[in-house]
Amino acid sequence: MPQFIEAPLACFERVSQAGVAPAGFHATSIFPEYYQIEKGAWILLRESRMDCTVVHEGGHNLSVKEFRRLVPGDLVACGRRENGEDGIFIHVNGFKFPSQSAGKFTFRGRLTRETSFSIDYDELYRLLRHERQSGFILWVLGPAVVFDRDARQSFVKLIDEGYVHGLHAGNALAVHDVEAALYGTALGQAIYSKRSARLGHYNHLDTINRINGIGSLNRAVGLGHVASGIMAAVVSRSVPFVLAGSIRDDGPLSDVIHDVLAAQDEMRALARRATTVVALATQLHAIAIGNLLPSYRTTDTGVRPVYFYNVDMSEFVASKLADRGSLTSRSILTNVQDFVVTLERGLREACP
Repeated sequence: MPQFIEAPLACFERVSQAGVAPAGFHATSIFPEYYQIEKGAWILLRESRMDCTVVHEGGHNLSVKEFRRLVPGDLVACGRRENGEDGIFIHVNGFKFPSQSAGKFTFRGRLTRETSFSIDYDELYRLLRHERQSGFILWVLGPAVVFDRDARQSFVKLIDEGYVHGLHAGNALAVHDVEAALYGTALGQAIYSKRSARLGHYNHLDTINRINGIGSLNRAVGLGHVASGIMAAVVSRSVPFVLAGSIRDDGPLSDVIHDVLAAQDEMRALARRATTVVALATQLHAIAIGNLLPSYRTTDTGVRPVYFYNVDMSEFVASKLADRGSLTSRSILTNVQDFVVTLERGLREACP
């Protein structure tokens, strides 16, 4: 095609100040991106993430760096035309999903809580069964998952059945899961009967205090102090997890990473392994992971999409993820506790 044959080589400028990119730098997107390093040699970024720089490491080697990691001498890609004019091509249609619309005018064209999601469940069952053997399934959990006994137990079964390869959450998910293991409550309310325990508002604080006194979740599980729940299951099965702190955390648990950049680095380490992400009722953490993910993953056999499911009751959250650039996100608008129970049952019935 003329746009590629006539395209110039990609331009790279040197960094002169640590953490500062040259003027006119190119910022990465979520899409597959190709750079013409020498005439006729278009190189695909192997590991990408949104809003970063591209550094030429020599030869045909390109790396994606956050701005804070740039050092003097780094050769950063420059150019903001994205259709080959600057030796950079962004392939926005590489994993384009077919439109569900049959014409210019249709009813119910916008995603709402009244939308039918039966097909989404069926497709997710098939995807997770495949990914259990051939991919890396990363879950992003909000605390609502452990506020209900059946949802909490169902998620533990997903872990036991091998559908959870990595876990990202905040302080609250871990605290209330362990609170349920120790006291049968989450924020002082029984996770089955919904009865408020006497002085139950102390339970999550006592939980944090107890685990921090032991030293860590790993140690607490290993010594038998925490014998049930999601955190006990991931620790027992050596599933990697990242707990990222926030300004509003109680405690927090000693396992929570307080430094936001250190937390981002650990989240990034999990995100770069993910082939499917499922985020459950956690707007901020879902957006954070969404910003760390490209729409694709390179493998020894080629290039494949990264699937991103977002489950929440809020239509706003689904729109917010799309607005933040997570264009590969598919949303299921429902109560997350019902979702987890339904998902585990569906996977179990499909794979007895």
